[in-house]
Amino acid sequence: MWPEKSFDFIKLPDDDKGLHYGLFIEERLISVVSLFIEARTAQFRKFATLKEEQGKGYGTTLLRFLMDQAHQLDITKLWCNARKDKVHFYQAFGMRKTERDFSREGIDFTILEKEF
Repeated sequence: MWPEKSFDFIKLPDDDKGLHYGLFIEERLISVVSLFIEARTAQFRKFATLKEEQGKGYGTTLLRFLMDQAHQLDITKLWCNARKDKVHFYQAFGMRKTERDFSREGIDFTILEKEF
């Protein structure tokens, strides 16, 4: 999502507390996502698919896997910061828009959530 930024830009102070998932095709990392759990609520962050691999279902596969994992971990609410132009993608997974919006680095986001 931030290909023009350095790797340090995407690092988070609590990265060591997250669960990090990747989808590989023939040993090539195609799509990634991280899950951060607090009590029975979890936020997924850093969800990205290589630009040249987008639209092929890899992100869908990984997000379905992540939601299954959240359910198995007894998470009752899952949420994310979604780019406004991608909200429809997350809504297809049953996520609902909240009234919370913000901008970062010139990109508009809205917070979506799903309760299990």
